[in-house]
Amino acid sequence: MAKTPAATSKSAPAKKPAAKKAAPAKAAAPATGEAKAKFAKAIEEARAGAKALTSEASAKAGAYKEQLAAKSGDWVEEAKDLAGQAKDRAGELAVEGKAKTSDAIASLGKIVADSAPSIDEKLGTRYGDYARTAARSMQETAAKIEAKDLAELGEDAKDFVRRKPGVAIGIAAAFGFLISRLFKGGSSED
Repeated sequence: MAKTPAATSKSAPAKKPAAKKAAPAKAAAPATGEAKAKFAKAIEEARAGAKALTSEASAKAGAYKEQLAAKSGDWVEEAKDLAGQAKDRAGELAVEGKAKTSDAIASLGKIVADSAPSIDEKLGTRYGDYARTAARSMQETAAKIEAKDLAELGEDAKDFVRRKPGVAIGIAAAFGFLISRLFKGGSSED
């Protein structure tokens, strides 16, 4: 079969549309370059914005850090003041307690000394002398307590506990028992 001019004309129009497709590809190349430029510009703007936000955040963080440092310094000063006040008050209470203890021991010694003559009459002079000796010892102890300051009394107590731990535990237990009985007796109406 021989080729006819009609068959060749069919193949020619097929090449023309291919030529039309190449023209839009050339137009797309400038558009792609323009898009890349816009994208690059957007990225640069985003980086600049991120740097600005970072510097702003650093500035705010520094300001907050300074405020916190100032307030924490104030809180430390307040805590020191309160601790000083508490220490002063504890010292005052300890001095009052020392005075009351000394007075109580002296009063007890006076009561024992005043009851010594009646002990002489009822039990004999030997037991009266024991009462007088105990009263004198109590009054001497009260005078020693009154004469010493709190630091010396604390050291004396530590020394006593080191030398006689069993006796110290026994005294503490007896004292705790007496205190619990006082509170138990005062709180219930049996």
